[in-house]
Amino acid sequence: MTERFKFDRMELAGALGDLGTLLPIAIAMVLFNGLDPLGLFMSIGVYYVISGIYFGITVPVQPMKVIGAYAIATAMSPDQILASSFLMALCLLIVGLTGAIDLIRKITPKPVIRGVQLSTGALLISSGVRFIMGTSKYQMLQQAVEPHLGLQSLGVVPISLVIGAVAALMTLLLLNNKKFPAGLIVVAGGFVAGLVLGARLDLSGVDFGFNLPEVLPFGFPGKADFSFALFALVLPQLPMTLGNAVLAYTDLSKEYFGDRSAKVTNRNVCVSMALANFFSFLLGGMPLCHGAGGLAAHYRFGARTSGSNVMIGILFLLLAIFLGSNIIGFFNLLPMSILGVLLVFAGSQLTLTIMDLDQRKDYFIATLILGITLASNLAAGFIAGMITAQLLRWNRLNV
Repeated sequence: MTERFKFDRMELAGALGDLGTLLPIAIAMVLFNGLDPLGLFMSIGVYYVISGIYFGITVPVQPMKVIGAYAIATAMSPDQILASSFLMALCLLIVGLTGAIDLIRKITPKPVIRGVQLSTGALLISSGVRFIMGTSKYQMLQQAVEPHLGLQSLGVVPISLVIGAVAALMTLLLLNNKKFPAGLIVVAGGFVAGLVLGARLDLSGVDFGFNLPEVLPFGFPGKADFSFALFALVLPQLPMTLGNAVLAYTDLSKEYFGDRSAKVTNRNVCVSMALANFFSFLLGGMPLCHGAGGLAAHYRFGARTSGSNVMIGILFLLLAIFLGSNIIGFFNLLPMSILGVLLVFAGSQLTLTIMDLDQRKDYFIATLILGITLASNLAAGFIAGMITAQLLRWNRLNV
């Protein structure tokens, strides 16, 4: 029991390690797309708890980034986003239950998986640096380096850089400290910094009490919503989900946890994400997945058991039930640059997985995927890597 569930400072610190990926997209999809915050965070909390208990180890819960980024950039309606959740759930269920994902894994070489992990890590680092510099899409749309703070600069230096530098230094000093875990200290310090620097938690309109989400708060999406979601959201997202949230994630889970990750199979992960997205669809939340980047974040900051899942899941559930739709105001206390620091360290952890490659061709495939991902997207990088890996099996081709 103690191996499956630990409830200590390191597990709590690790549980907070992936907030940098989760919160910005979740908050933006509430503010710009009108998703229901109560249903969104309720579905996240439930997914954290149930997936952690089932798999018996630390399990990440993340937004689907292709869908999230495109939906936010184009201010899509909730119906279109919910339609994408339903369709992604259906696709993942079919791919998992038919065993198609096992065939995909069988034909996917190791350097392609490492390339996906490398690219995901690089994207996390890049996103983190933008949060610290105040140049992420969310910050640019809000026209502020720290949209929810009263203070925006110290002289000519953006306040996000100041907070980010202090948080990064604290993280480096405490990264392996079990008495004062880096993730816990940095996130707690971030909330304190938010209050000190002018962030305000407006409790005047909060309906304290027992808040529960509606089922299908926006109604059932129409045919046009499903048609649009299939081509604009689901098809671009699916290769990235299979590459990063299934193949790269299950591989990393086995590297971190060995035999303890026996339940983390490609089929089980597909079915897990399918059920989560059906549930999120019913509550008006966002598309959810697992992911190699999320696992690297939780692991780097100290999570080793499913106790971390139970703690972060219950935290989200209690905040949702207690604060209701005003939960966004609570998370706005945390400066964006703190989330950026978490992303940078999580991304650097994930990029190091390529260190077990030993052939020149393997490194070429991994870095090719990275280059194409940075120029286009991870789905394109994954597909190009698969094709290149098959071509390089021919001995007459060399790099």
